Amino acid sequence: MKGYIKFLRYTLPYKGLAALNVFFNIFSIIFSLFSIALIFPFLGLLFGKTALVTVKPAFEFSSESLSGLLNFHLSEIIRTDGAESALIFICGLLVATIFLKNLFRYLALFFMVSLRNNVVSDLRESLFKHILVLPLSYFSEEKKGDLISRMSSDILQIEIAIMSSLEALFKEPLTMVINLALLIVISPQLTIIVFVTLPIMGLLIGRIGKMLKKYSQRGQSKFGDLVSLYEETLMGIRIIKAFNSQAFFMRRFTKENRAYTAINVASNRTSDASSPLSETLSVVVLAFILWFGGKLVLSGNGLNAEAFILFIGVFTQILPPAKSFSTAYSNMQKGLASLDRVNEVLKSEEVITEKPQAKAISGLNQRIEFKNVSFKYADEYVLKNINLVIEKGQTVALVGPSGSGKSTLTDLIPRFYDPSEGEILIDGINIKELQILPLRGTMAIVAQESILFNDTIYNNIAFGKTQMAPEQVENAAKVANAHEFIIQTDKAYQTNIGDRGNKLSGGQRQRLSIARAINTNPDILILDEATSALDTASERLVQEALNNIMQNRTTIVIAHRLSTIHKADKIVVLEKGHIVQTGNHQELIQQQGLYKQLHDMQKILEG
Repeated sequence: MKGYIKFLRYTLPYKGLAALNVFFNIFSIIFSLFSIALIFPFLGLLFGKTALVTVKPAFEFSSESLSGLLNFHLSEIIRTDGAESALIFICGLLVATIFLKNLFRYLALFFMVSLRNNVVSDLRESLFKHILVLPLSYFSEEKKGDLISRMSSDILQIEIAIMSSLEALFKEPLTMVINLALLIVISPQLTIIVFVTLPIMGLLIGRIGKMLKKYSQRGQSKFGDLVSLYEETLMGIRIIKAFNSQAFFMRRFTKENRAYTAINVASNRTSDASSPLSETLSVVVLAFILWFGGKLVLSGNGLNAEAFILFIGVFTQILPPAKSFSTAYSNMQKGLASLDRVNEVLKSEEVITEKPQAKAISGLNQRIEFKNVSFKYADEYVLKNINLVIEKGQTVALVGPSGSGKSTLTDLIPRFYDPSEGEILIDGINIKELQILPLRGTMAIVAQESILFNDTIYNNIAFGKTQMAPEQVENAAKVANAHEFIIQTDKAYQTNIGDRGNKLSGGQRQRLSIARAINTNPDILILDEATSALDTASERLVQEALNNIMQNRTTIVIAHRLSTIHKADKIVVLEKGHIVQTGNHQELIQQQGLYKQLHDMQKILEG
């Protein structure tokens, strides 16, 4: 029940729709009971089993008064127009009550549809929005396939299992309560039996529900592993084929798939058992009531045959909602397992936070400064005691062996991560005091891997700026040396470049990335080994584009090929997270340090 209450908080924005659903369901249940509770006495009058009512009873707000008034009117019809007219009246009354019952039932479902779909839509949007603001460290620790599973399969499970059950969980308990209230009025003695047996059924259903939730949690987690394997296979299909590893991946998939299937089989078998068990128990209770109630009628001990038949008729109306509630509760447990997995993401801490009174920033006016900055991902420091000043308009190159902390240092500037120690200042202000989005808006990043999207060339360059003039996009492409190859494609700037830009060459993708960076007109440009993965011809074109974009901008370059940074204003040499050398190319060559070693090694390799 705690999990159900936890879920209900998502319905609070739509409590008006929930109230309307409950309101119309109450009327639907009342008219359903009306057709049963009053038809039995009418039949007794009609077929002469009960004496006709000759005195009109006084009107009161009670079931006895209402029943008495209707019996009086039916008696009048029998006396004046005959039994056949009374039978027509009963049939008409039955049709009217069933019509009203179904009309109110439809209205209840009408408002529940909006409630269900709006809640799931809000949940889906909340999850996507939270994923967009989670720190990069979260995605390095979590499997992307598992996150995709939570965003797709788990949300779908919530929609199917919880939302399809929500109406039943609102309506069926209400139906049972109203029916039980009527049973108490008819025969308190027989109702005690119902009250004793219903908790036993509830305990059984609860036990099955716990088992289903456990199975569902394991199943959804295993499905996340399957999606991760799908993703890895699709991303690495070229390598899998090149190394003849199809059989290895097939064995991995078969193992995971069979484990997932076994969990689903156990879950479905448990779920399928809940409805037959609840129905069997209900029939056992009904049989006991028939035996005990029959004894009361035969002994004449305060219960007549008419009331007993009415009691049985009303009790049978409890059985379908009890069965529906059992099924809905079982489905609910499956959905709650998925909801727990979604909530794990929603409750993940947004480590990079903006202070309430954060300052706006419009650009870089003076310098970027690192003061005693250290950083660690877990326990081991990646950067240690970094002190560095980057003046406005300077080109600063970061070089060093792999794992020396170059990319991590640049990731600290846009606050993808925050320093473990020390501070980073822009124009003398700690970047933690600045608004995050305007801070990142002053920067553009061109990475070694071109991250493009399955969209048109135009939209990849404009990238989120829907009101941008075509001339501006075209100018950015020209500066990036991309315009010529773009106009040679089938639809020029409206050409779709495929998943991750796979319809383009590596050099073309990188030039589009540069055009995207130019389009933002950044004050600070971060180039993370932007030419290292390219062939010589592509590198030349991309380097020309980079030279164009670097003019009059503060540029931080992570250099793989040292020949590309000879003209940098400052070269910073990193080793094992420390700055070991600083200077321009000529100064560092003369120092006979790590930079010269790296430079000489590359000359040998290139020669």
